[in-house]
Amino acid sequence: MALAVNERLDDLHWRHRAPYSRVVRQLDRPGGPLAALTSLLRATHLVAPDTLAHAVDVGARELGVRAVAYLVDDADEVLVAVAEPPEDAVLDVDATLAGRAYRLLETQRTTTGAPRLWVPILDGAERLGVLEVVLDDPRDLDDPTLRRQCWWFTHYLGHLVTALDAYGDSIDALRRRRTRELPTELVRALLPPLTAGSDRVLVSGRLEPADAVGGDVFDYSISTDRFQLFIADATGHDLRAGLAASAAVAAYRHERRLGHGLLQQAQGIQDAVADQFAGETYATGVLLDLDLGTGHLRYLNAGHPAPLLIRDGRVVRELHRGRRPLFGLEARETTVAEEHLEPGDSVLLYTDGIIEARDASGTSFGLDRLVEMLERSAPEQLPLPEVLRRVRRRILAHQEGVLQDDATLVLMQWTTEGQAALEPDPPV
Repeated sequence: MALAVNERLDDLHWRHRAPYSRVVRQLDRPGGPLAALTSLLRATHLVAPDTLAHAVDVGARELGVRAVAYLVDDADEVLVAVAEPPEDAVLDVDATLAGRAYRLLETQRTTTGAPRLWVPILDGAERLGVLEVVLDDPRDLDDPTLRRQCWWFTHYLGHLVTALDAYGDSIDALRRRRTRELPTELVRALLPPLTAGSDRVLVSGRLEPADAVGGDVFDYSISTDRFQLFIADATGHDLRAGLAASAAVAAYRHERRLGHGLLQQAQGIQDAVADQFAGETYATGVLLDLDLGTGHLRYLNAGHPAPLLIRDGRVVRELHRGRRPLFGLEARETTVAEEHLEPGDSVLLYTDGIIEARDASGTSFGLDRLVEMLERSAPEQLPLPEVLRRVRRRILAHQEGVLQDDATLVLMQWTTEGQAALEPDPPV
């Protein structure tokens, strides 16, 4: 009753109000960020993933804007419009404002034609694409409240994109610009999010070629006080290599989830590869275990290229200890090495396809070029996934666009400050 009386008083422009006998909660009001999020949720609940474009449109209307989502393709080269009906509208990641928003995780604005904002779409820390926000009033381009509302909207949209992608093929088909090989389908199904993090650690990985990777894989686990990581490279570049990599990562997860340490994890991987492939296929790999409170790092290397320790923007050394033979070869002795990280330190793990990539004259990409790329990126304070994307572009250029082997990079950083680079706009 009091609510009805007060609404009438509002119409009459009276200042007096009828008292409420208790707090009155309103579930939702039309317009604004909460309405936009709830509309987006309702429009994606119990629907097929190919209705995503409609859901974005419905939610954006509650913010008083028009919007189109663009998702990045598998190769991180173009942004593809999510539209109904589907259309082949793509934007180059390296040559457009939309691409700049995606690369640097910074909201971009343009006044060419209708005023627009380009807002990064994230699922947690993982870059998925950008949202084109079309405005009616150019003054809204600099409205910090609208920018923050768009950040909420795109972050929530990112979670929904990942959820919808899990039970349909339409989003995957949009992002897959080339036909994937069978081993790639197998390996991709095993991967965790390519970028993730907490308030103490960040991790980002890339597997190349995006449509033809065979035996490379990685996995990780983040908890409040611990970060664990595994990278593997199975011999060969066929389905058998993919199966070996899959067995290795499954064994790793099994041992890790039982609470076992590095030695037991390594033995579990060893048993899985040896028992299933009987000496016909092997795998190199590195296991890491980082105490997020102290920076105490323990690691074990099974015939894999040594990880690189990066400090203050410089590669200070290779982590070359803690050796054992390849997985699939019985180890007479396995040792675990230790390293103490300093705040802000990063560790890069990579497979041999990175440094062994050769150009037309037979010159390998080499460790020196990799180190140069990492150190050149440091002053720009780029988001971790962008560092890896640039290394990938350099390697592709070295091989004239065609990789001859799987090439995988995983970069982790022990930090409480690097997370700021994954925040598209500061809070208002």
